[in-house]
Amino acid sequence: MTTPVKELGARSQAASRALALASTDEKNKALEICATLLVERSAELLAANAQDLSVAADQGMGPTPLDRLRLTPERIESMAAGLRQVATLPDPIGEVLDGVRRPNGLEIERVRVPLGVVAVIYENRPNVTCDAAGICIKSGNAALLRGSSTAQHSNLFIAATLQAGLAQTGLPVDSVLLVEDQSHEEAIALMQLNDFVDCLIPRGGPDLISSIRQNATVPVIIDGDGNCHVYVDQAADLDEALAIVVNSKTNRPGVCNAAESLVVHESVADTFLPLVTAELAKSGVEMRGDEKARARVEMTAACDDDFAREFLDLTMSVVVVSDLTQAIAHINHYGTGHTEAIVTSDLDAARRFTREIDAAAVIVNASTRFTDGERFGFGAEIGISTQKLHARGPMGLRELTTYKYLIWGTGQVVS
Repeated sequence: MTTPVKELGARSQAASRALALASTDEKNKALEICATLLVERSAELLAANAQDLSVAADQGMGPTPLDRLRLTPERIESMAAGLRQVATLPDPIGEVLDGVRRPNGLEIERVRVPLGVVAVIYENRPNVTCDAAGICIKSGNAALLRGSSTAQHSNLFIAATLQAGLAQTGLPVDSVLLVEDQSHEEAIALMQLNDFVDCLIPRGGPDLISSIRQNATVPVIIDGDGNCHVYVDQAADLDEALAIVVNSKTNRPGVCNAAESLVVHESVADTFLPLVTAELAKSGVEMRGDEKARARVEMTAACDDDFAREFLDLTMSVVVVSDLTQAIAHINHYGTGHTEAIVTSDLDAARRFTREIDAAAVIVNASTRFTDGERFGFGAEIGISTQKLHARGPMGLRELTTYKYLIWGTGQVVS
């Protein structure tokens, strides 16, 4: 018998109020113990994950989503390392953002505080259970988590392990709760749990995001699609560009910061496109190009939808442009506001690109795969926001806080 989401919400809220008062040392100790337990129990976790993988394979899940579902000893170590890194980061709670002393003697401070209960709905990635919980614990928030049915065994084991770590340090066990009921009705209920949920973060594909937009009544931060572009400028070092494009596309093609679209300046297209197409073909990448790209290299014809798609597999759209202006226009039209990269040795072109591209992260001469909370030094991120309020880009500890005003008086009254 699963626990109704409304009851879980009430328990999360009670835990959040206690966790908000926990000291930095208490939270750090809990994270360290959770990390140790994850590694110590890795064999059991891998067994639980094997159950999920077996069911998913029997249901015909493709290789890319299977990779996202799969845990390995290295990935478990990485999850534990993420928790330990979060433990080393400065605690944002209690930080005085600014203050003022008014002429009447009132002292007013703006102080950082937790959001409260952070709900996360995510698909097919059991590491998110650990990442989200870790950041929530350090930032003083309770984590109310709903993963996908395909990762249920893995998620249940990870959540239980984290709860064991919390129990050992005296922090509220309900600081991490997993919604076990996988029904559509309970998912909608979570999206509308206004009395208990302070913020909802969805991490998944277009169907999930669409459902959130249609049904959620709680505040939402969208972790949206990543139709990420790499633009190879006329002043690019082509060896560097080749390495960046290949890494951006093939390092992990099923994640949101993988490159989905290649934009090439026409002055280097004759040389670069044959090189990059051949190199990507070694990893099985299918190129879908516009007319100018296909005039230089044989590839599948791209339709307009291909330029707007987050493939999340070994497919990449290609367009050849006449100048930087056209490149920027193409990217801003088809991009999703996630990550866009330029490869160039022209500093003016790089500065213009960073100024005019509308995205959460704009990268110069490096892989799109660097848009990541851990690589930014935030620790294990809870997601990458493609909206502009309340957070944008990789969401770490500070993005899971708000603030309140403290007003200190000495008997002042309003006349």
